[in-house]
Amino acid sequence: MPDHPIDLAAWPRREVYDFFSRIDDPFYMVTFQLDVTPLRDYTKRHGLSFYYAMVYLCTQAFNQTAAFRLAIRGGQVWELEARSPSFTDLHPGSEAFHIVTMPCAGTLAQFCRAAAEKSAAQTTFLNQQAETDALIYYSCLPWVELTALTNERDHDPDDSVPRIAWGRYVQREGRLRLGVSLEVNHRLIDGLHIGQFVQALERRIAALGGAEV
Repeated sequence: MPDHPIDLAAWPRREVYDFFSRIDDPFYMVTFQLDVTPLRDYTKRHGLSFYYAMVYLCTQAFNQTAAFRLAIRGGQVWELEARSPSFTDLHPGSEAFHIVTMPCAGTLAQFCRAAAEKSAAQTTFLNQQAETDALIYYSCLPWVELTALTNERDHDPDDSVPRIAWGRYVQREGRLRLGVSLEVNHRLIDGLHIGQFVQALERRIAALGGAEV
């Protein structure tokens, strides 16, 4: 369904939305551990980027979770058809990162290859024309084990773009664990919805065990 406004009068979450709308800083962050063993094995087996694959799977899980497709536009809550990823990346040998924005389309393998091509071809820091409120902001710190992360932002309580980041996966008890940090607007997203997203992501990762491209 195309982007459309929510009927606030009939919205079951209206009272919660109004409560958090009175708060100057309605944003909060949750960090969780994710078992990424099947994903690392899958990407290694098929020569794909772990990072791009995580971006793809997270975007699918976000779009599957209705609360993450909500946006605030001019005081009105809208339900988006879908969100697209906007992710940081580095050219080989560079210390200056750039931000790649593109649709989450095709299979996992197709997306990974398209992301690699788009990132390699990009010569600017950011394509401003691609910036909308229908994005998900991604970042990665593969040099450290991530325990928490906050994001820069303008002081805009209507900002409804989810921000997600992860670091280096580490082995514990024979499994690869990844610390993931997620920052959201409490006017739209509760802990229940984060749980729904994480469960959807875990199912997608687990399904890669024995899967083919």
